[in-house]
Amino acid sequence: MDREPIVIVGGGIAGLSLALHLHQRDIACQIYEAAPEIKPLGVGISLLPHGTKALAQLGLLDELRERAVVFRESCFVTRQGQFVYRDPAVSEFPQFLIHRADLHEVLYEAVHERLGAHAVMLGHTCIGVDDGAAGAEAHFIDTRTREPLPSRAGRAVIACDGIHSMIRAQFYPDEGAPVFSGVNMWRGTTIHPPVQSGGSHLRIGTVDRGKMVIYPIRNLPDGRQLVNWVAEVRQEEAGPVDWSVPGRVEDVLPAFDDWTFDWLDVPALIRDAEAILEYPMSDRDPIDRWTFGHVTLTGDAAHPMIPRGSNGAMQAILDTVALADALAEEAETGDALLAYERVRREAVNAVVLKNRVTPPDHLIEVVEERTGGQTFERVEDVISNDEIHAILDSYKAVAGYSRAVLVDADDRGSGS
Repeated sequence: MDREPIVIVGGGIAGLSLALHLHQRDIACQIYEAAPEIKPLGVGISLLPHGTKALAQLGLLDELRERAVVFRESCFVTRQGQFVYRDPAVSEFPQFLIHRADLHEVLYEAVHERLGAHAVMLGHTCIGVDDGAAGAEAHFIDTRTREPLPSRAGRAVIACDGIHSMIRAQFYPDEGAPVFSGVNMWRGTTIHPPVQSGGSHLRIGTVDRGKMVIYPIRNLPDGRQLVNWVAEVRQEEAGPVDWSVPGRVEDVLPAFDDWTFDWLDVPALIRDAEAILEYPMSDRDPIDRWTFGHVTLTGDAAHPMIPRGSNGAMQAILDTVALADALAEEAETGDALLAYERVRREAVNAVVLKNRVTPPDHLIEVVEERTGGQTFERVEDVISNDEIHAILDSYKAVAGYSRAVLVDADDRGSGS
């Protein structure tokens, strides 16, 4: 069994990243993806520096630069359009704003080129796994016909199958539906002239009064950009937990119809959207075990989080680095999976909980609470620079991309 490949269930960002990191360490693997064909999905992703570092290790920076927008600053803005703080990019580490479909394409093309045309088996829906003495076996049905497909045994089965993971459900049968945060999101893309620096990641307002996240994800030949926006509104009922559900302008616009700033017309941005998707802001409660013999969970299968820190995909990518490292270093596969879990589980569960309570946009919540949602003359009279840095640095430290953590990781990697 030790000569068998690693079986990866799920061909999204986590599954593809894992395959590339395993291949880089000469570990054989095979991906089984439920979708019968590869289609563009989702909208924007902010590639934070710790995630970009992991992709740079795969030699993908040039491909990312071709498709993405270079991140320049993270901006925190009140619902009145007043800037609270501009947090510049950490200059030593590349950071990008990109369409999820473009990131997926970069990873998929690299897997196809490096692992071969048959490295990803499409149309394979996993219906369960069996653990054995020396490995594990995944069972599949055809996604379209629901007919049985051959099972696949391997050294290990890795669940990269997302928030609705069938493998996680097998080990946690009583878990139920994802936990709704009380906030629904509408995600859209609009062709628009560059906003602010043209590489600005904007968080505007708060979830209690209405919040927008706005950033570019593609540079267009005519000088305009494809701008990703996310509207977040507190509501009692959750929408379906499905990234492909279409949204309607009339459902989202009323919460932002007076957000016309001298630097951006938010209602126009919403009305001019090419497409809108609706999705509830949901996660799952952290669990105290990911690994079951020769089976383990990664990414959203292990730790789905509400997207208030731009960190879900980044933490999934970090999982794959830790897992690949453990499989390369440990002689026994089961020991490797446990070593991976020891490195990642408590750290990423802390991010899940941090996103619920004090994500980066907590900074705007503090300012709007102190001003009663009204305008201010000087932000320094509302919140000190030390307080701002304390809020933002606290999140970065927990999520693993504070400058100190990044520099320390580089130093350890170079042996200095």
